[in-house]
Amino acid sequence: QRRVRGCANRPRYNTVLSLSFNKNYTSTMSSSGKVKPPKEGKSKSGGSGGGGGGERKKDKSSSSKKKQSSSGEPVKSRSQKAGLTFPVGRLHRHLKEGQFAQRVGVGAPVYLAAVLEYLTAEILELAGNASRDNKRVRIIPRHIMLAIRNDEELNKLLSNVHITAGGVIPNIHSDLLPSKDTKEEGDTGPSQTY
Repeated sequence: QRRVRGCANRPRYNTVLSLSFNKNYTSTMSSSGKVKPPKEGKSKSGGSGGGGGGERKKDKSSSSKKKQSSSGEPVKSRSQKAGLTFPVGRLHRHLKEGQFAQRVGVGAPVYLAAVLEYLTAEILELAGNASRDNKRVRIIPRHIMLAIRNDEELNKLLSNVHITAGGVIPNIHSDLLPSKDTKEEGDTGPSQTY
């Protein structure tokens, strides 16, 4: 790849892009925009090179069976091994692709999945209680907001978070409420004297 002059903050590269239509036909497009078809008789899939464009037929026995280890037991995912619902493999991929660090340990995505699953379960439990208090079956953003703001630790964690269509906590300042002394006097006259 050759570096092209451009913005100092964002380097641009003159690259060759690969467009893949199916396994047997691959063409390349240069940065000038011209598409070059592949040469006859050659294909990346290592097939017979006839250019027929057909895909391999799937073996019925292999498609119906689940993956198995060498000992014959079904292969367990990392989420199943850890006893989690959240996807450990997907989180590991996102940690690597996000370039948060040069290296990502094996235990990091498991720990992250466990923390995210715990927080999600906690919020959903409290939101379910809030929806039940409002005699509703479905959780709406208002119930999630009430659940978070009524819990001290979640409120501190998500203090800078605004929930769309969540509304506000019902609160009337005590100074705005009518005082008890004015009710006892029974004064029904105007609020101001002229």
